[in-house]
Amino acid sequence: MSFKHTQMTVKGRTAVLLMDSPPVNALGSELKKELDERFDDLELKEEIWTIILTAAGKKIFAAGADIPSLLDLDYKEGLARVQEARELYSKAENLEKPIIAAINGTCLGGGLELALCCDLRITADHVKLGFPEVNLGIMPGAGGTQRLPRLINPCLAKYLIYTGSTLTATEALSQGLVNRVVPYDSLLEEAEVIADRINKKGPLAVRMAKKAINQGCELPLDEGLSLENQLWARLCDTEDKKEGISAFLEKRKPEFKGD
Repeated sequence: MSFKHTQMTVKGRTAVLLMDSPPVNALGSELKKELDERFDDLELKEEIWTIILTAAGKKIFAAGADIPSLLDLDYKEGLARVQEARELYSKAENLEKPIIAAINGTCLGGGLELALCCDLRITADHVKLGFPEVNLGIMPGAGGTQRLPRLINPCLAKYLIYTGSTLTATEALSQGLVNRVVPYDSLLEEAEVIADRINKKGPLAVRMAKKAINQGCELPLDEGLSLENQLWARLCDTEDKKEGISAFLEKRKPEFKGD
């Protein structure tokens, strides 16, 4: 597949996936197909342990659907469209490897739904985030009404969705929507620093922890604890566990290999 709307570079154990679909990185069918293909490819690359998802320019991280294309949608077509987006976003959320969203610009609607599927969110200090769909007589339809209230205070999530209001980067940080706010010129560097910190840890341990958190949060506590127990025990059979414990006892840095 030839890629026209995304670019990928590899820096050590980290892949930087850049969305570049002018003018607003609208999550239309072509960009979604490319992202889907990229995620499949990255999942299979054993040498990649972390992923940074970002976009070109300073203005927009990703916009939702192309608005004019929404005008003539009926129920059947609308359902197909949001289900297509849902499948892509769920793929990102359930990718074994951690994804860091480096949010370079305005992050609204479908763009925020995509960012919510990432494990961590680092944002430039000029960014605004929100769900303005009600201004168009629609609502978030590919995860926004479900993931946002699970991440921040449900009352605030309802306020943002019902009113179409936005948060500044600083406000988003205070509410736990993003992990860090940095100047735009430092955004990618900050994301790479965090990715590098993760890459120094046992990759299988990080992936099992992601699975425990993502799946466990949807389970009753007892079932979540059982899942955690099982995943922890699975790590006991790995070479990385032996290396990590041995390095600690020998007072040296571990050399994890992901096996």
